[in-house]
Amino acid sequence: MASAVAQDPSGAPPRAPGPPASGKRTRRTGVSARRLPYLLIAPAGLLMLGFIAYPMLSVFYYSLQNYNVTKPWRNGFAGLDNFRRIFTEDPLFWDSLVFSGKWVVTEVTLQLAFGLVLALLVNQTFLGRAVARALVFSPWAVSGVLTTTIWLLLYNPSTGVGRYLADAGIGTYGSSVLSDTGTVFWAAVLAELWRGVPFFAILILADLQSIPGDLYEAASVDGANRYRQFFHITLPHLRDAIILSTLLRAVWEFNNVDLLLTLTKGGPAGVTTTLPLYVAVTGFEAHDFGYATALTTVAFAILLFCSILYLRLSKFGGDHK
Repeated sequence: MASAVAQDPSGAPPRAPGPPASGKRTRRTGVSARRLPYLLIAPAGLLMLGFIAYPMLSVFYYSLQNYNVTKPWRNGFAGLDNFRRIFTEDPLFWDSLVFSGKWVVTEVTLQLAFGLVLALLVNQTFLGRAVARALVFSPWAVSGVLTTTIWLLLYNPSTGVGRYLADAGIGTYGSSVLSDTGTVFWAAVLAELWRGVPFFAILILADLQSIPGDLYEAASVDGANRYRQFFHITLPHLRDAIILSTLLRAVWEFNNVDLLLTLTKGGPAGVTTTLPLYVAVTGFEAHDFGYATALTTVAFAILLFCSILYLRLSKFGGDHK
């Protein structure tokens, strides 16, 4: 029987059927597949670059300028004069920076302590736990200006808590804790505590509920009391949540402007002026935007350095459980 397979005119044996020899095309397809994710996220990346990188670069640019809308004849390139003025000629910068550190350390420490206690309490099983959680977390939903309004009413010397304390023989009538340099700091701290404690309570409670109950049962079988369970099981599991929440809250408290501006306006005598509040006053009241952006650049550098140092020292995300 004659062979059905056609022979090549050159005499070469026929090739077996298979995929076409297209090595270059396959390579090109592979390169496109690798580039596809970057092409898909490119629009979002460009938007983020425009909304984040451009403002940062513009702030740095204006920090090198003399830019005061009330004195346009002095506007122009200033070089590093604004920074020299900050570090060598401006005592208000150092006063506001010291108060910012005091404010952040006090607020974050107290908010963490009270937030941890609240999280442990509402994590227990009891009647009305859902209502108790809603009441504990509700201050976090209140804006800074509304929080200030509430506490201004409480601190009012005529109709607030001070009047009833004076009726009980504590303090004097007509005295305001917000006008006394010896009490205004703790009055502002208390107002911010009311708003900030739920933040820690929410994050810590979420992490508490992820701890396996078997660990506590095994510890109880081994004879560990509640004190040892807390320090050897609960705290190690809460470590990353505490580090992250304290870092975020420290940055937010450092940048706190709304509550202090509306509650004390940086007074009395400037004793409650944080660095961001000083920036706001310099920019929007003195209209010295060049110097205000230089202050902002310094504040950004301080926050960046402290955040990196804190994460490195705390070994955030390390193996500790």
